[in-house]
Amino acid sequence: MNEVDINSVEKYIPLGSICKLKNGKHKVMITGFCMYDHDDKHTLYDYCGCAYPEGMLSTNEVNLFNHDDIEKIYHLGISTEEEKKFKVNLGSVLQIIETSPNVLIDEEEVYSEDTEFNEG
Repeated sequence: MNEVDINSVEKYIPLGSICKLKNGKHKVMITGFCMYDHDDKHTLYDYCGCAYPEGMLSTNEVNLFNHDDIEKIYHLGISTEEEKKFKVNLGSVLQIIETSPNVLIDEEEVYSEDTEFNEG
């Protein structure tokens, strides 16, 4: 794995990125973005992830963390055109959430009408 300088990347690094969190003992693989804690619906975390290399061993093992919690990036996931479009839409949705925190956003609103996701 080639380490990546955390200061050289933008917020919301691609899915599949492998990192170490500050004060963490194990590596984490990013599996999603912008998740609320089940018990705290008022705190929005930048990322969710699973232990690496083990993966998810149970449904109770989701790690929620913010970009600032990342100490080291060991591997950046793949960045495609679809991923870049998704991040633009994600940024728009986050602006809505920040300006109107009581508005609930359906996850489908993160995808634009012209974004195609091809299988394979």
